[in-house]
Amino acid sequence: MSRLQRLLGTWEGMAGFAILVILLLFGLLAPVISPGDPLRIAGRALLAPFTDPAFPFGTDRLGRDVLAGLLYGARTSLAVGLAAAFSAMVFGVCVGMAAGFSGGFVDEALMRVVDAFQIVPSFLLALAFVSTIGVSTPIVVFAIALGAWADPARLTRAQVLAIREQDYVASARVIGMHPAEIAFREILPNALPPVLALSATIVAGAILTEAALSFLGLGNPNIATWGSMIAEGRSVLRSAAYLSVLPGAALAVTVLGVHLFSEGLGKALGDDGGRAA
Repeated sequence: MSRLQRLLGTWEGMAGFAILVILLLFGLLAPVISPGDPLRIAGRALLAPFTDPAFPFGTDRLGRDVLAGLLYGARTSLAVGLAAAFSAMVFGVCVGMAAGFSGGFVDEALMRVVDAFQIVPSFLLALAFVSTIGVSTPIVVFAIALGAWADPARLTRAQVLAIREQDYVASARVIGMHPAEIAFREILPNALPPVLALSATIVAGAILTEAALSFLGLGNPNIATWGSMIAEGRSVLRSAAYLSVLPGAALAVTVLGVHLFSEGLGKALGDDGGRAA
């Protein structure tokens, strides 16, 4: 049975996968469903949901289409979350691999750097970085990754420390395999599954951090984001609660989907690990 079949064989994996696929389709089809700039003034301001077929979810204080904002916000959240998680995973795995495989002084030095990054809350680190450097999508991605790479680095190191003592690794050394070949062909593939299960959690954290930064006005002002939509609706929360409730619900559903997918992925990889043992 393949990993995908095991993933979809759990209700968490199936539900999370379905939610993420739907969100991905909405994000990809946003230009088709709602063509044009989502930040443009499209109609009368504060039009309530389901009162005009042209604006199913209504309009905001400036007359911008809420549905367009939700669709393009899905693109932003998924793109930033995936990019930040990928960057954090790649850097974290490289650092953890170097620390665990090298040992000695290199291991101690790299782990002290990891400790330093883990002491500071990731959101505060991203907030300080964006506030200092400036606001743009690449900077937001880098700032989020900066606070997320330490966990995969520590987990990768722990996996490498356990795997490098296995008999097949010792056999590879005996037959004269190059250390780099041992690291990337024998150790890394076996160390990755638990780290990959962690990646979904990093994506969820990255999506929440991006929304929080946008809510505080530190996101890219030239693109639609769920965090900025929630912030926009604060001033009319009593008279037009949908302006904050709809993007908030979309954000909650997305994080729930990522969490369920992570649970299913962890069970699938755990089953795989049990069979391999």
